[in-house]
Amino acid sequence: MNRLRFVLCVCGGNCPGFSNLNIWDFVNRVRNELPVEYAIVHSMLCDEDGDRFLADYLKKGNKYIVAGCKPNMQKKLFKDAFSKAGLDIEKDLISIDVRMMGTDKAVEIVKSAIEEGK
Repeated sequence: MNRLRFVLCVCGGNCPGFSNLNIWDFVNRVRNELPVEYAIVHSMLCDEDGDRFLADYLKKGNKYIVAGCKPNMQKKLFKDAFSKAGLDIEKDLISIDVRMMGTDKAVEIVKSAIEEGK
């Protein structure tokens, strides 16, 4: 079974879509309450350092949950990184949008995504 790795992209920290989300409580709840190998916060995955991070982070044998912007945007932004790592973005990425949600709702969305992605 693939190990699940969680990344929260906070869009530079200035996105008003995250104003209802307690980012640190959310990540700690995902890390402690859900079956993920670990949870990471990245400031902006769509920037150059995000590309470098993904190049180091993505490994075969894992499945990745990325919470941030719209899933279709994530697939466009991360397609090359997943391909270079030998991963199939359609199978190895669980992409979720947690903007405009409170912490409890965001945790439930991640939990549901994990169940659906198994």
